[in-house]
Amino acid sequence: MKVSTRFSDAIHILAFINIYHGKIPLTSDNIAGSVELSSVMVRKLMSTLKKAGLLETKSGASPDPRLAKPAEDISLLDIYLAVEKDKPLFEIDYDTNPQCIVGGNIQKTLEYYYQEAENAALAKLNHVSLADVIETILVKQKQKEAGIQK
Repeated sequence: MKVSTRFSDAIHILAFINIYHGKIPLTSDNIAGSVELSSVMVRKLMSTLKKAGLLETKSGASPDPRLAKPAEDISLLDIYLAVEKDKPLFEIDYDTNPQCIVGGNIQKTLEYYYQEAENAALAKLNHVSLADVIETILVKQKQKEAGIQK
């Protein structure tokens, strides 16, 4: 089963738009070149982000996308909920042998631990802003330019 990258792609798109706004044309093709997705997928994700109130665009040939609110006011949890909705972070295999000690008890056991881990992960995402991610990207770029690889 392939793991979804919609969440990281959405963060990438928002960070790209914030960093490059006013510097280059923010076409879906330019954004897609950075994310390495098709421009159709970029437009779909942008539409989802717009519906969630995280992105604004204009109608027409030049949509001029921009963040709908300051990056400091957009948490990673906001982005996650926009693109993943109520999809759980972890999946449990319910197709096991109920006659087996492990197969008959693994789902209820994992549900407890997975829910605990998911709560902790979502709380962490709520405390990290898009601005934090953008700042880290810019610091890492300056380190690269200075010949420092971390």
